[in-house]
Amino acid sequence: MALQHRFVAVLAGFALIFLPGTPAPVAAESGFSDLADAIPLEPVAIPPPLDDFERLPPGEATAEASGAVPGPAGIPEAVEPAPEIDPWAEAFAESARLEAAGRRLPEHPPYVVETNPQVGSFVERFTGSRREVVALWFRRSGRYLGMIREVLQRQGLPEDLAYMVMIESGFDPQAVSRAGATGLWQFMASTARRYGLRVDRWVDERRDPERSTAAAAAYLRDLHAQFGSWLLAQAAYNAGELVVARAVRRTGSADFWALARTGLLRRETKDFVPSIQAMTLLGRDPARFGFEVGGAEAPDVERVAVPAATGLGRLATAAGLSAEMLRALNPVLVRGVTPPGAPWDLRVPGGTRTGVLAALAPRTPTRLGSRDAGSPRPGGAVSRASSGPGVHVVRPRDTLAAIAKRYGVSIGDVVRWNELDAPDRIRPGDRLRVAERR
Repeated sequence: MALQHRFVAVLAGFALIFLPGTPAPVAAESGFSDLADAIPLEPVAIPPPLDDFERLPPGEATAEASGAVPGPAGIPEAVEPAPEIDPWAEAFAESARLEAAGRRLPEHPPYVVETNPQVGSFVERFTGSRREVVALWFRRSGRYLGMIREVLQRQGLPEDLAYMVMIESGFDPQAVSRAGATGLWQFMASTARRYGLRVDRWVDERRDPERSTAAAAAYLRDLHAQFGSWLLAQAAYNAGELVVARAVRRTGSADFWALARTGLLRRETKDFVPSIQAMTLLGRDPARFGFEVGGAEAPDVERVAVPAATGLGRLATAAGLSAEMLRALNPVLVRGVTPPGAPWDLRVPGGTRTGVLAALAPRTPTRLGSRDAGSPRPGGAVSRASSGPGVHVVRPRDTLAAIAKRYGVSIGDVVRWNELDAPDRIRPGDRLRVAERR
């Protein structure tokens, strides 16, 4: 019954907003226009900093903006929504129903989406002129949403906080802002270190989706403990705790919407919170708005302990892997080299662990014959007699991966049969065994 009253109030409130002669909310201009015009939709689209958003037109930040606009009294409880009601007003009512029946965690209150023009203007923009970019973000999100929700659940936080990542990075773990904020959650280096992430000349764990999510959850938990409000916690995540604490102290108000009507917060922060609210609304029921969450699964990976200062390029060559893939699986390695001083737990494609270990095996090279016996003839031809069955004479530009592929064996086998300690340093004229000794 309470929900029905709330639903009717919301509909009536938005009817008042859109009565003839009443100015409708104007969608705030944002950096999304630059993004849509300048960046192709595949494979990268990084959200613009929110300081590119324009201010809402004067007069929109009214007293009604601090909450749902009250509806007129006396409307029967069973009134059906009028067909001419704006779609995002209907969505707010549906969101309230889902919120009441949904996932309330005992440690913290749920995340509530406000029904006001500021949030509505971003909903209109995300479902209108910026639809293609937002659709790309939803397609990316499938790879990370499940993991993020699990982390938030473990820390007793509302799962809806996952949609902050839409506005922070568009679910691109390699995103870097103009100010240097990095990763899914756009951590600055100082805050990242405060919450246990390693950021130095060798390693940047802000690029690790799992570790950065755990750090972001801890940070948001602390911000909520400080301010008692998810909206103020999000504002502080963007502007810094001191800025929001000063605004609360000077106004005596802990209501974000009231603070947003003052000059104590930057435009970026004033737009940051309602844009997250709008994206949360879309994320709760993306199909309702015509969006599809991507189904991309995380790649199958294994972990291998590799020596300190291991170069990914050289290891990829020795193990017959794609250097680009190996770097993509280990984005935290800033220089493409494992840090000095201690072994590193490296991520490698599933099924390649044995070959990587073989490529790393410390052995002294053993040659099967003299260089002269297997040297190329004039003109580049290699004598079959000099190589014999099961033996390959290395030619110029040969690689271990190409040799193994040619004879239908694995790189690890070639490394083991020849006891190679530096498989990336094979030289023309070397004779390599390419078949198991019988």
